[in-house]
Amino acid sequence: MAGDLSNVQASSPLEMNGLGPLDQKLVMAKRYGHEGVVAGTRAAVLATIASAVPTLASVRMSPWAKRNLNPTAQALIVSLVAGSAYFIAADKTVLATARKNSFRPLQP
Repeated sequence: MAGDLSNVQASSPLEMNGLGPLDQKLVMAKRYGHEGVVAGTRAAVLATIASAVPTLASVRMSPWAKRNLNPTAQALIVSLVAGSAYFIAADKTVLATARKNSFRPLQP
């Protein structure tokens, strides 16, 4: 019979739960985004430490830095480095993960 679908197998574990290909892509996109957030957070923490130590040390040791870098400037330097590291790492991770999986067919 042409309309009989009783013996059709789901081609994906997600489809067995009622998720179609579009929903599966949405789940994968959320996973890629989460991986990007984790990578960005790690990079921001490391960048904060890596930029705060020399900034604070230079303010204590260098007469020029002591005169010209008030606490607001120090905070801006550290936060700019941390923010940049976060977005660069998150973007690279999301793009790399998506690129790696873009040529793979959906999981059978």
